[in-house]
Amino acid sequence: MSTPHDRIALVTGAGSGIGRACATALLHDGWRVVFAGRRVATLETAIAAAGDPFGDIASRAVAISTDVSDESAVAALFDAVRARYGRLDLLFNNAGIFLPAATPDELSAADWRRAVDTNFNGAFFCLSRAFDLMRGQRPQGGRIINNGSISAHAPRPGSIAYTATKHAITGLTRAAALDGRAFDIAVGQIDIGNVASDMTAAMTRGVPQADGSVRVEPRMDMASLVETFMAMARLPLGANVLFMTVMATKMPYVGRG
Repeated sequence: MSTPHDRIALVTGAGSGIGRACATALLHDGWRVVFAGRRVATLETAIAAAGDPFGDIASRAVAISTDVSDESAVAALFDAVRARYGRLDLLFNNAGIFLPAATPDELSAADWRRAVDTNFNGAFFCLSRAFDLMRGQRPQGGRIINNGSISAHAPRPGSIAYTATKHAITGLTRAAALDGRAFDIAVGQIDIGNVASDMTAAMTRGVPQADGSVRVEPRMDMASLVETFMAMARLPLGANVLFMTVMATKMPYVGRG
């Protein structure tokens, strides 16, 4: 069993999927964890399911309802973290949405804005507030891990909004990693391909490929993603993984397929 410690982590989109799995892993690794997401009941269910091996769940985990696309809601989230814990050592900038497949002419302006507001603006709002908290705390510094995607490198058919926002996350990571140097803020990105979750369930039945065919795609266990994430999270601030790609070994990404 890990030894509990005083490091504080905040995970957005922590109610399900990747966010829930990584927030749970942090909790079991001894972190105090803020589970953030839109629905507080879902977050509380995630915390209850995670349990606490140290017998102090009330102080080691908290659920805070937050819409990351709302700048004022993000400000309130970080104010709550500051008031409860006084500092932040890790932000996992994970919250995001994936729209139904559509070509550019089929995508409405409202859906485009919804993707940009959540996937990109939301990530910036959280990163900006984390910078402010980490820069001012003593000891200074912390780590920010942005959830990119394989789509930060190569698109899927019909995914222009998701792909554009994930490419933008890469720019956010690079710029923030540079700006963070002066304040001991390490910023990196994890690009994930085909982890087994509700979002990727359709891959077991077949999904569209670049050549127009529909094929079943391999997926990797969530545990593999969590292990990779935790390796990044545990690093001392003197070291940083700027970009990490973790993917199902046989998924169609590398090369021509």
